Amino acid sequence: MSGANGGGTLPGDPPGGRRALAVWGIGVAVYFVAVIFRTSLGVAGLDAADRFDVNASALSTFSILQLLVYAGMQIPVGLLVDRLGTKRVLGIGVVLFTAGQLGFAFSPSYGMALASRALLGCGDAMTFISVLRLGTRWFPARRGPLVAQMAGLVGMAGNLVSTLVLARLLHGIGWTAAFAGSALAGVVVFVLLVVFLKDHPEGHEPEPVTHQGATYVRRQIALSWREPGTRLGLWVHFTTQFPAMVFLLLWGMPFLVEAQGLSRAVAGELLTLVVLSNMAVGLVYGQIVARHHGARLPLALGTVGATALLWAVTLAYPAPTAPMWLLVVLCAVLGACGPASMIGFDFARPANPPERQGTASGITNMGGFVASMTTLFAIGVLLDATDDDYAVAFSSVFVLQAVGVSQILRLRRRAARRERERLVASRVTSVHVPV
Repeated sequence: MSGANGGGTLPGDPPGGRRALAVWGIGVAVYFVAVIFRTSLGVAGLDAADRFDVNASALSTFSILQLLVYAGMQIPVGLLVDRLGTKRVLGIGVVLFTAGQLGFAFSPSYGMALASRALLGCGDAMTFISVLRLGTRWFPARRGPLVAQMAGLVGMAGNLVSTLVLARLLHGIGWTAAFAGSALAGVVVFVLLVVFLKDHPEGHEPEPVTHQGATYVRRQIALSWREPGTRLGLWVHFTTQFPAMVFLLLWGMPFLVEAQGLSRAVAGELLTLVVLSNMAVGLVYGQIVARHHGARLPLALGTVGATALLWAVTLAYPAPTAPMWLLVVLCAVLGACGPASMIGFDFARPANPPERQGTASGITNMGGFVASMTTLFAIGVLLDATDDDYAVAFSSVFVLQAVGVSQILRLRRRAARRERERLVASRVTSVHVPV
């Protein structure tokens, strides 16, 4: 990482280049498909409520269970990536999330549909951490922030496919055909993965790690958690990601249609704006963090502040519905949440050696999904309790933001001090490396 070496090249850095881009691209394609499947419910929420005849709380259970499985799998997946390598874990993930999407297409009941989303969440959980590891194995460390942001950007393109393509298919060819047809994308990326993907370039094999069962697992988790940078990364991810995730994954469409009185077509365009904004901001944030590592925390906290301000203005607007210009600005600002959450990994990566990168990334990645799961549940319960008062329900966003910001402020100095110590140590080591 540039944060670990001040932007230079570390001894033993992988070379990068076109081959690295091609191999990494296959991993990112897997993540792209996983995001399509993950966010497919966001454009089908109202249809799912009608198909399975459920209320708001039961509808939110789809996404809550999916995220519960996802979040609960992060540390185990991180350990698996560290132990088994990227290709094996990604392959397992593709099989699981494709089976989940296919099962969702043919589910005749609410219970079977829930099981399918849980299976999808399990497979989805194996993708992003694997792609992060793939980036660190194939690209120089100084490219870390930009490579991570680009992975997130491609993932958001998957969200764009959900909002633009899958939504049209759903209302054109029907539920079963749309979801079953989309599952074919999982088959395609599985074939590409098996044939072309490699864990690392030749000559850059990781040092063998001695595994000692439960002792190894406990040690990996404990050492990763002990680093203030890992914990800070988790809380940055927790605080920044969830407002947009909740909006795109489930509650954005109902909020815009039922609370704001928009048509589904216009609401879909606003959801698309969130995705497009995410992609544009991701490019900017990646370049800024790669060149100015000190900008990480201001960018993250600035995004949290802007998101809170826009939600407050929208929910408190003195009219039955907010004006279109305000909804447009809200969606544009929500687009910055995803790129800001990626900054969490830029705190965790420099804090941990290569053999703990998967575990540390898993811990960090839990943050936003735990926050999203909590907020999805809170909004569903509050909507049922208040007879669909979206202003009250969405106010739960502010509670989690306050919790997250307090933890970020508590940990920021310790993480910065520890990172400076590692920077000094790496420079001393590189000076004494024989050439």
